[in-house]
Amino acid sequence: MSALIVFGVLALVVLLIIAKTALVVPQQYAFVVERLGKYFGTLEAGFHILLPFVDVIRYRHELKERAIDIPEQTCITRDNVTVGVDGVLYLKVMNPQRASYGVNNYGYALIQLAQTTLRSEIGKIDLDRTFEERTHINGQVVAELDKASEPWGVKVLRYEIKNITPPHDVLAAMEKQMRAEREKRAVILTSEGERDAAINNAEGKKQQVIKASEASRQQQINEAEGQASAILAVAEATAAGLRKVAETVGSQGGMEAMQLRVAEQYLQRFGDLANHAKTTLVIPANVADVASMISMVTSFVKAEGTVPAPPRSETPRVGQA
Repeated sequence: MSALIVFGVLALVVLLIIAKTALVVPQQYAFVVERLGKYFGTLEAGFHILLPFVDVIRYRHELKERAIDIPEQTCITRDNVTVGVDGVLYLKVMNPQRASYGVNNYGYALIQLAQTTLRSEIGKIDLDRTFEERTHINGQVVAELDKASEPWGVKVLRYEIKNITPPHDVLAAMEKQMRAEREKRAVILTSEGERDAAINNAEGKKQQVIKASEASRQQQINEAEGQASAILAVAEATAAGLRKVAETVGSQGGMEAMQLRVAEQYLQRFGDLANHAKTTLVIPANVADVASMISMVTSFVKAEGTVPAPPRSETPRVGQA
């Protein structure tokens, strides 16, 4: 019976020793080992054997990237406006030994440093610029934290501002300002649209006037060309007629026919004068002498070799009946 008890005690001691000496480190973890109270080494992922009752795992670090929430804090901008700002910090343990012995709690230390750095950066800019300068503020916070965390074996990867919350009265004023800006832009866009429409209308009217003037000019040119062609055709026809008359007069019986034609025209014009009953006329005494008129025309044709158009016998008016 006593032997069984001793055997059981020895088995427990062996299991305890195995538990103390055999160790498996998970992936993306690092264990800091102290031997007799002094730093001995850092165990990476894998299986390890420790000296029982001599080696002790003092710190366990996660090597994956971590996100630490930065609580909201009150900051004062350069134009003395109080705003509430919170954020999130991303970091990673790069040196487990420094993270164990360089600082008591690197997470708490980084949170405090991030808050103080953020208050300093917010105090350098006005409220209107805090929203558009987020990227600059994030970069400045990361730069300051990275310099301070290097001795701690921690790498600050990035910092992001989550919310910037101004007071309610400031928010109301900002909303009024944004509404006024939107209305201003709307008025400007409307006026620009009206201006463009007026310019387009004026340009259209200008083009219309130009086209109309060009059409009128072309019409006048065409009419002038038509009139010139008509005048030329009439002149050519008149010349051809005169040549024909001259040839006819020069032929046999042409002179007698010409005298007969002149007598007919003369008598017709004289008859037209008699039809003006309400007109008082002064005419020559020998106006009814047809023979003398024919003789004068015949002598003129013989002298010039052509026949003029029959003369109009109407004389100017001198009064009303």
